[in-house]
Amino acid sequence: MNVRWPIRFCGTGTYVPREVITNRHFESYLDTSDEWIVTRTGIRERRRAAPDECTSTMGALAAKSAIENAGLTVGDIDLIICATATGDHPFPATAAFIQAAIGAKDIPAFDIGAACAGFMYATMSAAAYLASGLYRHVLVIGAETLTRYADQEDRTTAVLFGDAAGAAVVGPALRPDQGVLYGEMGCDGTRADHILVPAGGSRLVASATTVAERYHYLKMKGREVYKFAVLKMEELIDRALQVTGVAPSELRMLIPHQSNLRIIESVRERLGLPPEKIAVNIDRFGNTSSASIVMSLDESRRRGWLKDGDVILLIAIGAGLAWSTMVIRL
Repeated sequence: MNVRWPIRFCGTGTYVPREVITNRHFESYLDTSDEWIVTRTGIRERRRAAPDECTSTMGALAAKSAIENAGLTVGDIDLIICATATGDHPFPATAAFIQAAIGAKDIPAFDIGAACAGFMYATMSAAAYLASGLYRHVLVIGAETLTRYADQEDRTTAVLFGDAAGAAVVGPALRPDQGVLYGEMGCDGTRADHILVPAGGSRLVASATTVAERYHYLKMKGREVYKFAVLKMEELIDRALQVTGVAPSELRMLIPHQSNLRIIESVRERLGLPPEKIAVNIDRFGNTSSASIVMSLDESRRRGWLKDGDVILLIAIGAGLAWSTMVIRL
């Protein structure tokens, strides 16, 4: 929908684990190669969480970085929304553990489960809360520990995912023209089985059988997801630009979810954008699901690639199959 939400990214932050897993690691025990992985995905390496790290610990470190980058204190945060598909526990919300870790006493904290589109869903929710006047500063986090859900014996999924967290403090706009110009969310639940972890929920509870069958690992219909993502991204971008009247050349940067470099490159070529106008981090971090867009946003801000007044387009498609698009004037 064409909206005018007067919000801004006050600060952003990222946390990635220290351990780097290169494609050579998978060559050592799977029927795959560095060339195969790079050609089909664009991934060269990814990060893996240490044994004492989890989604909330990484999310808390990214959150602290974002709050510091915004020039604020924890006491300025009114609400915490954590987007994750790999929470610490089935319940309570991972956001609750992050709240405790950063010392944000008593403020509301909840999770959003939209997988790769999670950060977008959370940011649009934050924008709506801010527009209502209920809160002034919302901490939005995208954090995932995906390597623990990827079946390391399945070459089609083991090579894809990495662990990381990104965070943004969303607050009120400083200028009349600043904010969200367009936002869209959607989901095709008929394709929900295309990316899922079959066991561990109320539909298929954990048991010796589910463990033996490896049903607690992520399963993905890769070919179907790829075809859907290519067409849906084109549709979403075309609609966002048409509704806002923004020409591709007017975009300072397109920040897509980092699922596959071939998809990203096809979108770039279709829009006629130079490489520097597309944010890419999949080569260094793999698919980090809800963390990927905010990590790219943080890197772009800190490197000075974005400035006030720039127009950016954020887009993500993930499990559900859920999607979201935002056009924002910084």
